[in-house]
Amino acid sequence: MSMKPLAAAVALACISLPALAWQEPEQKEEAEMNSVVVTATRTAKAVDKIPGAVSVITQQELATQYLIADDPSQALATYVPGYAPSRQKMTSTGESLRGRQPLILFDGIPQSNPLRAGMREGYFADSAIIERIEVINGASAMQGMGATGGIINYITKTPRTPGTSYTVNARLASQFESDSLDWKTGLTVSHKSEAFDMLAYASVQRRGMGYDGSGRRLGIDNVQGDTLDSHGNDLFVKIGKSFGDQRLQVSLNRFDLSGDGDYRNAPGVVAQGVPTSSEPGTPVGMTPRNRVRSGSIDYRHAALFGGALTAQVFTHDFESLYGATNTSTFQDRSIAPVGTLYDQSEVVADKLGSRITWVRPDFLAQGLELTAGVDWLKDHTQQRLAGTNRTWVPELKFRSLAPFLQLEYEIGPVTVRGGVRHENATLDVDTYTTLAAYGSRRVEGGSAEFSKSVKNIGAVWRFLPGWSAFAASSEGFGLPDAGLVLRGVNVPNQSVSSLISLQPIVTRNNEVGVNWRGAKGQFGLSRYDSRSKLGSVIRITSAGIGLVERVPTTVKGWEANAEWRLMRDWSVFGTWATTDGKTAATQGAPMDLDLGARSQGPDKAVLGANWRLRPQAQLRLQASHLRDRDINIGRRVGTSNLEEHFKGYTLADAALTWDSAYGRFGLSIENLFDKQYVGYYSQSASAVDPTATYAGRGRTFALSWTRSL
Repeated sequence: MSMKPLAAAVALACISLPALAWQEPEQKEEAEMNSVVVTATRTAKAVDKIPGAVSVITQQELATQYLIADDPSQALATYVPGYAPSRQKMTSTGESLRGRQPLILFDGIPQSNPLRAGMREGYFADSAIIERIEVINGASAMQGMGATGGIINYITKTPRTPGTSYTVNARLASQFESDSLDWKTGLTVSHKSEAFDMLAYASVQRRGMGYDGSGRRLGIDNVQGDTLDSHGNDLFVKIGKSFGDQRLQVSLNRFDLSGDGDYRNAPGVVAQGVPTSSEPGTPVGMTPRNRVRSGSIDYRHAALFGGALTAQVFTHDFESLYGATNTSTFQDRSIAPVGTLYDQSEVVADKLGSRITWVRPDFLAQGLELTAGVDWLKDHTQQRLAGTNRTWVPELKFRSLAPFLQLEYEIGPVTVRGGVRHENATLDVDTYTTLAAYGSRRVEGGSAEFSKSVKNIGAVWRFLPGWSAFAASSEGFGLPDAGLVLRGVNVPNQSVSSLISLQPIVTRNNEVGVNWRGAKGQFGLSRYDSRSKLGSVIRITSAGIGLVERVPTTVKGWEANAEWRLMRDWSVFGTWATTDGKTAATQGAPMDLDLGARSQGPDKAVLGANWRLRPQAQLRLQASHLRDRDINIGRRVGTSNLEEHFKGYTLADAALTWDSAYGRFGLSIENLFDKQYVGYYSQSASAVDPTATYAGRGRTFALSWTRSL
């Protein structure tokens, strides 16, 4: 099958960039290369010394993308080649990284909930406080459990200028319908002095409804949660003090996002291709919401025993309430007649943990760097039915202690790195009884212990000024959705300790790639092969119940990203990714099933250009293309229909920013040509569900204003 025009254009740009790169002076290329440093690898490293594919989304890129759409997952889908398309909902089901789940961090604090993945981890902080996003692509154990697809680390802003400043920001977005207004306003206080530094931020946000390219009101997800017809607020404080070689910092974040409950889901007509819509009305029960509370104490000593010590103690409390439904799973004759009982699911996850890292350069020999440390985590997660106070998933008491050791040796233009992390984990579950829909089965409590060493090895060769090539093999450690396993027990005489489905997922990612970075731009191309012998695939039965299947999975793919400054005021950029995920129907069966939309995104290409109209103004144009995908034709496993169809589409956006004496203004148009389309996940995984075939946003205008005082 031939590539679509947009994908071909990106590929052509990627092919032509290396030839153009030779025009740059060596000194400028090296300076540009060394200026890009990431910290998600546990210690600050220049990208040309990391054996792997790394993406860094800068503050300027984030500001432009958030002007177009204030949607964290849409920013990732734009800038990270292997990230699946955004669903434009509060729930992020299907938003994977390279066909697997990433570990999401917020200043190093884990936001993901792998024990009971409610897929609500995408909304935990206001976008205005994010300085940059670092993405480590591929399985990794550097930051602990859950990074089978990679690491996404959101890093908050830090005061840079001495003195005290106040910044006001506001954003308005509308489709010029009476109920389509979005608005957000926030205040930032920044202080930096010899005594201490501080960043404080408070915001309030209200989101209206949206309309598709045909002018039809978008469908609202009253059960899983939606950003339509919602309100939110965030309060963030970070205070630090440096004294000599040491620094102490405390940060707190309080984030809330909740639906308003003014609209109800209006089913579409699948046979006629009419997508889901919404109508005024009050849904049953409490509105869906996210409630996130996190905090950390960070300590750094830059000269301890010849090395640098960093230590973090963190806490993270997460609650996600889902909307009311009378699904058959919630029915119980002892409470109400079958079909009349509405109930609401709520996932509660509380984490307490610590991370200690010590980095010693020139350890025993010149050029040999030692990184050592230990992580500790206590994670208590449960899922209950809030309306009737019933247990759906019992409290999962997880403990993990993981020491790690890594050596890195630099020999001229070559950097070699290898390390090992030993996970010692225990999962305790008390005796519980499943819901009536599963037969009210009594499950004997017990423990499941895991002890596993996960390794990484890789090398980078800087073979020419600005050019580097890498080869790496790394492992990531995770668990299947333990809550989904335990809540669905429907046979008698089961015990937690005997459930094989609770065995860990160890994913190995093998990857090779080449990178160039110079004064005029950058280019990267990589090929990866990710395998897990005992993976975790969620399949939906004909009754709409999710089941975890422990079968092997393999994901292979190509990724490319490029940026080139054509001249002083012009630059172009692009990303391209093709992903091929395979699994088996059962253990031992052929690996001939394609991964569905729950696990894998379609092939994707993004192409854009930046034009500085004048010193104070910049215009950005970008387009993203998703390729058609038709998989598993006629295939079923049990009662699960695995056949999926997706008709791809291309969307274009535009954004203009300009500085004035009254502050920085921004104007954007999302979906510039008002394209009518149904999202990837809705077309593929929810194609036969009239309540979940959601169209995407039509043309949307946004205006922003930021001013520092």
